[in-house]
Amino acid sequence: MGVPEIPAESLITEENKKLLEKAKQEKEAQETDSEPNLETVGAVALDCKGNMAYATSTGGLVNKMVGRVGDSPCVGSGGYADSNIGAISTTGHGESILKVNLARLTLYHMEQGKTVEEAADLSLGYMKSRVKGLGGLILVSKTGDWVAKWTTTSMPWAAAKDGKVHFGIDPGETTIKDLA
Repeated sequence: MGVPEIPAESLITEENKKLLEKAKQEKEAQETDSEPNLETVGAVALDCKGNMAYATSTGGLVNKMVGRVGDSPCVGSGGYADSNIGAISTTGHGESILKVNLARLTLYHMEQGKTVEEAADLSLGYMKSRVKGLGGLILVSKTGDWVAKWTTTSMPWAAAKDGKVHFGIDPGETTIKDLA
């Protein structure tokens, strides 16, 4: 078609080499203890009409450099919402989240009568035992009950309800402040 061919090595820049090395180091760190993916942002919402919504986004440097598909764009894995049950957004080891369909699995447990706490614990526990995956989630039920849970060493999270913001990073740590 008249497009001149160029050597493939001319497409490799020093910046891309550095990014690839960083991605490899992050992947190794995640495989050893799964520090939180600080590039993932998730949100769940229950509006005044009872509608549920979720959003999950990742900047995933490893995904970009290695060219893998993440869990975020896969409905039922990276997130899920059903106005009759609840809404969830997940984060963590994407391949594990995909293998167990973590978001939908958690809402399934809620459909079966489990509380948000029980559903989160069951799903994250299943992922850890079944595929040795670590991760976290934020979850809200159709009645407004919510939870932030994780099996990684930490997970930054925040929730707003009744004029207060609840937030934390480490297990057992919750700070509550007025929004006003």
